[in-house]
Amino acid sequence: MTAAEDPIDLLARALAQTAGLIDGVGTELAGHPTPCRSWDVGTLISHLLFDLSQFTVRANGGNPDWSQSFERVEDDWLHRFEAGAEELVAAWRNAGDLTGVIEIPNVGKLPARFPVDQQIAEFAVHGWDLARATGQSTDGLDHEVARASLAWARGALRPEYRGSEEDGLTFGPEVTVPDDAPLYDRLAAFFGRDPGAW
Repeated sequence: MTAAEDPIDLLARALAQTAGLIDGVGTELAGHPTPCRSWDVGTLISHLLFDLSQFTVRANGGNPDWSQSFERVEDDWLHRFEAGAEELVAAWRNAGDLTGVIEIPNVGKLPARFPVDQQIAEFAVHGWDLARATGQSTDGLDHEVARASLAWARGALRPEYRGSEEDGLTFGPEVTVPDDAPLYDRLAAFFGRDPGAW
């Protein structure tokens, strides 16, 4: 089975990639700015740890409460992330068939693998954010993860989700980049980041 057929395998790769990037970040960089609007490095990593717990709730059949705020984590980032990633992958492995259709409150019917694809994209884009914020190369990042993330985003990231942070919207307008720009730069630009500024 290929990664395209097994989204959990691709999620595991995205998580391993993110863990590797976190491993390259010292706590002295916690206050450095990131492409994620008002977040610094420490807040971004804390958000990723929160994502893991929330996504595991989804994988276990629950509905995460995204209205709650997440706590800032100051240390032990890698260990916490790796433990949470292991739990998330195990939860999806136990979730059963992902080839059907699911009903998501306030959204409607979607492919059963939709939440996994969303999670892959989340870690792919934030991996780029973290790499750029901390001076790590993006050249060796997993291209299959990026391609799958960009394909998902082109179908799911609708215009009404884009706007200003002040309006409570998560994603900025798509940034125009050359067609031959690096794949991860194209992914980041679609999610509203400006690769030229980082």
